Amino acid sequence: MNPETTVHTIGFTKKTAAEFFGLLRQSGTKRVVDVRLNNVSQLAGFSKRDDLQFFLKEIAGINYIHLPLLAPTQNILDAYKKHKGDWSIYEPAFLDLMKKREIEKRINPEIIKGGCLLCSEDKPHHCHRRLVAEYLRANWGELEIRHLV
Repeated sequence: MNPETTVHTIGFTKKTAAEFFGLLRQSGTKRVVDVRLNNVSQLAGFSKRDDLQFFLKEIAGINYIHLPLLAPTQNILDAYKKHKGDWSIYEPAFLDLMKKREIEKRINPEIIKGGCLLCSEDKPHHCHRRLVAEYLRANWGELEIRHLV
């Protein structure tokens, strides 16, 4: 694993603060890239934007950035919930959104490489952070993805 070409991903759900910050510290990530649309009203207290930024810096010396460009729209989220979490509806809608936004041209690879994409889902299988990482790898080339679970 080359830290210069690796992007980690993590979700905070079903993790204690100790587990969450421990995984991040052990990964060697330089910054957490928050890809959530809603990052101030989550149930896990340590993951609210301002608290998270403070804890990351104090506990692990990790920087924080919020990139809503990498988040789904409220309409996509609502449609997903309306269809009881039907991934076959969500995934193509989100992939199309990233393509239309041309995120591969609008995001500096240096922000992502060595960073860790943050979302709420505990596992990456049905989470947009995985889709973001895979989309960027497909467009940028050399990008190793490592999910912290």
